[in-house]
Amino acid sequence: MDHHVTVGLDGSPESGAAARWAAREAELRDAELHLVHAEEWAVPVGVPEAAANVRRGWSEALVREAADALHRVHPDLAITTHSIDGPPAASLATAAATADLLVLGSRGLGTLTGFVLGSVGMAVVHSTERPVVLVRSREDGSPHPTGEHARRDVVVGVDVSRPCDAVLAFAFEEASRRACRLRVLHVWSPRQLVGYGAAYDPRVHAQIDENMTADVDDVLRPWRDRFPSVDVTARTSMGHTAQKLLDSGTEAGLVVVGRRVRRSPFGAHIGSTTHAVIHHATSPVAVIAHD
Repeated sequence: MDHHVTVGLDGSPESGAAARWAAREAELRDAELHLVHAEEWAVPVGVPEAAANVRRGWSEALVREAADALHRVHPDLAITTHSIDGPPAASLATAAATADLLVLGSRGLGTLTGFVLGSVGMAVVHSTERPVVLVRSREDGSPHPTGEHARRDVVVGVDVSRPCDAVLAFAFEEASRRACRLRVLHVWSPRQLVGYGAAYDPRVHAQIDENMTADVDDVLRPWRDRFPSVDVTARTSMGHTAQKLLDSGTEAGLVVVGRRVRRSPFGAHIGSTTHAVIHHATSPVAVIAHD
């Protein structure tokens, strides 16, 4: 089997939810599930080597017990376990280099709605060009009957002024795989009204929205042709892109956003919209790297 889904485990409830989400996703994809835990076992000078052995044993037990628990729910799913001695972010990115996608857990902000994506998770999102899905523990707050994983809509945000084929490819393939509705959202900024004599004339708004709708339809046309079975709804809206995506994705099964790949000496960068969505979405978020 060539296809596989990789999930990073760290023993937290969030990573447990990510593993359960990843198992359901692997079944949808007819793929293997790879469970990975990575940490550096080296101990400071003067500390007994036994301390490293304890950490190594805990790591191996963590992935083994997770695999056993998942096998009880998914007896036909092929699961492999990997306990890696190395820097977590770099090790996870390497482990997922050939994966269909990498799944990570993300901690909620207590009583507030949102993600806390730790330094490891953020570093992985920055460093890998594979799709990364971030899952909160609330995703497993209630039992998942058969098929519930694929029941809810997929929501994707697109910027038609920039290349978005990689983002749309992932979103359409995921909606097709799940046999669910795909909701496409393009948000335009009031800044685009600058230069109009009546900047806030409703007729001007309506004309710009009509033009944006036509642009979105043009971008989606080849994808609709390629995936005729996918039920697609497209909407354009004026406002703040991140907030509109967060509102649209509240009850979604998956929210899909893009991250531009920037190869520079100053490192990778996540745009403000994607940054806001991955920290405040209540649904699983897929981050797709693209040029």
